[in-house]
Amino acid sequence: MPDPWLKPGIFIGALFPLAALVIRWIDTALGADPVREIENELGLTALIFLIASVACSPAKRLWGWTWAMRVRRELGLFAFFYAVLHFGVYFWDQYPNWGIIPEDIAKRPFITVGFTALLLLVPLALTSTKSSVKRLGYVRWQQIHWLVYPAGILAVIHFIWRVKRDVSQPLTYAVILAVLLAFRIVWWLGRNRAARQR
Repeated sequence: MPDPWLKPGIFIGALFPLAALVIRWIDTALGADPVREIENELGLTALIFLIASVACSPAKRLWGWTWAMRVRRELGLFAFFYAVLHFGVYFWDQYPNWGIIPEDIAKRPFITVGFTALLLLVPLALTSTKSSVKRLGYVRWQQIHWLVYPAGILAVIHFIWRVKRDVSQPLTYAVILAVLLAFRIVWWLGRNRAARQR
């Protein structure tokens, strides 16, 4: 029997980072450049939720945590939500010079990969409903949702290139994502090998 508090708990907890930012903004506790601080923290939160969603499948296979699969969609949608807010703050910060945004995306590599990661998350968010699985068919739906892996890789690269100096934090997330991807590859190879031996 699914825990009735699980998804509401994830939903409420996922809004804590946003609430904390709002409170710190009201209290003027975001440092000398509050807009940049908000932008950075929203981006980090998006990456954390994205990696958490990728970790759900390994968690089920390694430890039998079936609850992880029940919250994977919610975690992925919050990753998209925070990524949109992250880009939205960047967009707002360019006012009134919004015309430079396409040039920024085209010429600044860390923005290019970050924006590409956001675009890859769009079809995942749009097809996150159960009705999308029925409409597309499970195989096609699954192929679309494999986009989470390149999106995660690009998001980590965006983080590393954005930081420039002390890359210890983004590299930590890069290692976590690499381990999750390696697990996925090993599991996929093992499943294909077993299928050929039948």
